[in-house]
Amino acid sequence: MGDAKQIIVKPISAKDGNRLIRSLHYSGKVVPNSQLHLGVFMADRCGGCMSFGPSMRKDLIQPLIRETGWNEFLELNRLAFADWLPRNGESRAIAYAMRFIKKTYPWMKWVISFADGTQCGDGTIYRASGFVLTGIKENTQLRIDPSTGKPLQSMAAFHKCKSAEFHTWDKLPGFQLRYIYFLDPTAKDRLTVPILPFSEI
Repeated sequence: MGDAKQIIVKPISAKDGNRLIRSLHYSGKVVPNSQLHLGVFMADRCGGCMSFGPSMRKDLIQPLIRETGWNEFLELNRLAFADWLPRNGESRAIAYAMRFIKKTYPWMKWVISFADGTQCGDGTIYRASGFVLTGIKENTQLRIDPSTGKPLQSMAAFHKCKSAEFHTWDKLPGFQLRYIYFLDPTAKDRLTVPILPFSEI
C-alpha cells in the first residue's frame, strides 16, 4: 500500500484519464466535457484520476455563490482510485488537486462536486478534504431503464432521446449530496444556500 505522502498528482491526457475512469469508476462512464484530468501516481504507477470541467447546468450552479463569474468555478465530475493506493490517499490527492488549480487557474473561486448516495457513497472523501455540504435531496436523476435493467442518468436519457419515458421509470432509492470547496475563502461569505452539518446525512 505504501505511504500516502508518496503520492504525486499531475496532469495527464484526456485519453489516459478517460481510460482510467472507465476502468476504475463505479459507473464505468466519463463526462464528455471534462477539461482537466489529474492523474494520481505512486512509484511511477498511475492508479487514479480526478477529472474537472464546467457543470452541465452552469445556469443552475452559478447562483449558489453570488458574484461568481461564468468561468470562476469548476465541477469535480469524476473521482476514481485503485484499491492499491494507500489509505488516506484520496484526501491527499484532492488536496494536491486544489493547490494545483489555485496556482494554475488563479481566477477559479470554488469547486463543486456531487456524491451519488444511490450507487456509491455519501461523500466521505469530500468531508475529509475540506468540502462543505450544501445539499441533500432524494434521487430523481437516476432511474432504471427497463430496456436494459441498468441505471440511466437524466442527462444521458436526454441524449438518447428518452426524456419522455424517463420520468415513468422506477427511481433508484437513495439520495444525492452536493459539496463545495472554496478555493477563495471569501467565496464562502457569498454562499446563497445554508451549509448543512454532516450529521444531516
